[in-house]
Amino acid sequence: MSTPADKDVEGRPSRQGFAAGTTFAAAVLLLTSAIVTVLQGIAAVAGDELLVVGYSYTYQFDLTAWGWVHIVVALVLAGVAVGLFSGAVWARAGAVVVVMVSIVVNFLWLPYYPLWSILIIALDIVVVWAVVTWDGQGLR
Repeated sequence: MSTPADKDVEGRPSRQGFAAGTTFAAAVLLLTSAIVTVLQGIAAVAGDELLVVGYSYTYQFDLTAWGWVHIVVALVLAGVAVGLFSGAVWARAGAVVVVMVSIVVNFLWLPYYPLWSILIIALDIVVVWAVVTWDGQGLR
């Protein structure tokens, strides 16, 4: 049972206002992850010699191919971030799917650029948490 103190100015549950804020933050983080991912992809496409890879890596592809994979993933991440900003319902499910793909891609990218990969994986985990914990029913 909720009391009037548990409601915001518009009569919505207070914690849903916080959750909506976390979804906005998730969209910002998703966009940040997209920007970092595209920069990572551009670095791989533009300067193969900048990256060092250990011997006998199982998922060793041409670095230019990895760069394009990152650029495509970044564009999809940015598109889903725009969907989250607009409040589209499909964007929440899309965010979880695309972020999981991003996590896998960056896990496979770890030997090439470990710090960038760990940064993006951490951002992606926060995005998934923010998107799945938000209950949009309280805002309607």
